[in-house]
Amino acid sequence: MKSIILTVGMIVLGLSMVSSSTADREDLHVFSEPANTVLHEYLIGQADTLFDKRREAVEKSLQSTENLLARRDQLRRRYRRILGYLPPQTPLRPMVTGIIQGDGYRIEKVAFESRPHHHVTANLYIPDQRPGRLPGILVPCGHSDIGKAADAYQSICVLLVKNGFVVLIVDPICQGERLQILERGGKYGTSGTTAHTLLDAGAKLVGASVVGYEAWDNMRAIDYLQTRPEVDPEKIGVTGNSGGGTQTTFLMALDERVDVAAPSCYMMTREKLFATIGPQDGCQNLYAEVALGIEHADYIVMRAPKPTMILAAQQDFFDFEGVKTAYAEAQKVYSVLGKPDHVALFSYDDTHGFTRPRRQAATQWMRRWLQNDPSDIAESEPNLLPEKSLWVTETGQVREQWPNEITIADLNLERANALAEKRQQFLRQDRSDIQKRIARLIGYRKPAGRVISTHTKTFLRNGMQIEKGFLHRQGQPPMPILLCKPVDTQGKLPTTLYVDGRGKNIDAQSGGPIETMVLQGRIVLSIDVRGVGETADDPAKNRYAGGLHDEWRNAMLSLHIARPLIGQRAMDIITALDFLDRYPGADTDHIEVIGRERCGPVALHAALFNSRIKQVKTIDSISSWTELVAKPLTPNSLSYVVPFALEYYDLPDLVALLDRPVMDGL
Repeated sequence: MKSIILTVGMIVLGLSMVSSSTADREDLHVFSEPANTVLHEYLIGQADTLFDKRREAVEKSLQSTENLLARRDQLRRRYRRILGYLPPQTPLRPMVTGIIQGDGYRIEKVAFESRPHHHVTANLYIPDQRPGRLPGILVPCGHSDIGKAADAYQSICVLLVKNGFVVLIVDPICQGERLQILERGGKYGTSGTTAHTLLDAGAKLVGASVVGYEAWDNMRAIDYLQTRPEVDPEKIGVTGNSGGGTQTTFLMALDERVDVAAPSCYMMTREKLFATIGPQDGCQNLYAEVALGIEHADYIVMRAPKPTMILAAQQDFFDFEGVKTAYAEAQKVYSVLGKPDHVALFSYDDTHGFTRPRRQAATQWMRRWLQNDPSDIAESEPNLLPEKSLWVTETGQVREQWPNEITIADLNLERANALAEKRQQFLRQDRSDIQKRIARLIGYRKPAGRVISTHTKTFLRNGMQIEKGFLHRQGQPPMPILLCKPVDTQGKLPTTLYVDGRGKNIDAQSGGPIETMVLQGRIVLSIDVRGVGETADDPAKNRYAGGLHDEWRNAMLSLHIARPLIGQRAMDIITALDFLDRYPGADTDHIEVIGRERCGPVALHAALFNSRIKQVKTIDSISSWTELVAKPLTPNSLSYVVPFALEYYDLPDLVALLDRPVMDGL
């Protein structure tokens, strides 16, 4: 970021130099070098500051058992808060739809309702010979399209059942028999990590999370395990790989019934994750984890000193150095608590997956603590079954098996509608209290410090003068701008601040809307708020979320530091207004703001915090967060997300609060 600022040139407040070369007329870019990492570097810097703060808290906690237990309790409270809404328990209504006899065990095809009309499909592995009740093991699946039927997941279940455990393996939402999203033509297609990210956007808006949805399914799975006469309800273990390792991590810190845990191919440090492959999908991220000082290792701390083993692949895309860092921290915690042998790391020099070495290590860990038997485990070749033979449903999908099946998207929308009265109560509060709450929700901070305006070029086109440059406040990313005004104007002119989510250059082209407004006698300041236009992130870094989110990693990072993109971008609008206050010719008593595409809600929020905006226009933008919740396939939904927002207000409520004209379209 500093290199971009320092290479631009002289600083002026008027942006008044004039050049008229053909190249200048054609090129509306401000920066001479690519600036698409500007926002990402800023966010990483913000996160790094928070990681440093957390390290200080960890060191302090390790000074005494009292300090450590106090931090553990604080982490538990914070985790439960950001996990979001969990429903009351309802009848499971379990059913067994078929039984398969294996070699020394049987497999029951099980379904239960974790919520009314919301079915979880599972396979229950039960040993034929049982000397009384046996420990129960829950296996959440990783990101396999066929869920519980994947070879590695069948294999761990067979190994565990042959070693004296009753094993329940469940299909997570969006996998196996539980696909949630119908695409055009009523076809299934979107699944796994992409579907988790899409559904999580709506969940966060209503104060829930995909992490919470999966955790609740798994808690109800333990409820089911404990009802089985074959299971000792006081001896419960959980192990899962990849996405199942993720679920194991979140569950083991939440449900005190989990006696022994072994997450595989997930746990490392979020700091290292950000520096390597990025923040991943919706089922791996909770709002404000980094802001609240919650790292991967803290999910072990929250359950300390219960037996926990980290299983890792040394060639994983989850960086192994991060794994070792997390383990070293957990070791210190367990040592302070006097139980150093209750935490362990098993790694093997292979790639990502629940491979045989990790399956054996997980099984041995479970036997050590649940059966008091630490002897070595040797896995024989398992008898694996075809996917369809393990189906609980007749068709392979719960939505087809049960016509009244309720999906996660349905649950999100139900909650959005159920919160309507709560939103109305919030809006009856004093206006200043409303503004404070909204500012906290969007992470808005009133910009501080002097606005520095840097000029690059000025040129003429069709009776219009275009000044190129950027605005900058200390500690904030630079903001490219185009200031467009009629040639040979006198006096002050009505002024438009144009905030286009596609980039400032689009509507500033010859013959475009900005030129039309200027020729009608207006000054138009078109800006690239952070992460837009010239500072938009590298598309190659945003392929993770199925191509439906073009700023996935920056949106996720912003949520982790509790500063949603809408709030940061509203700050940029205020910075632009502060610049216009000192720009000759701008009539700051008659400023309108136009927010286009993803910047529509940004303009509305900026108007709430600044009375200088006399009118707002939105173009091609969402009109309601509830609408976004109802349509999980909405592109770039992460750009609009404000977690917990629909517990307090929706965008139409924001419009009503403004008591100023708000129009749709030019």
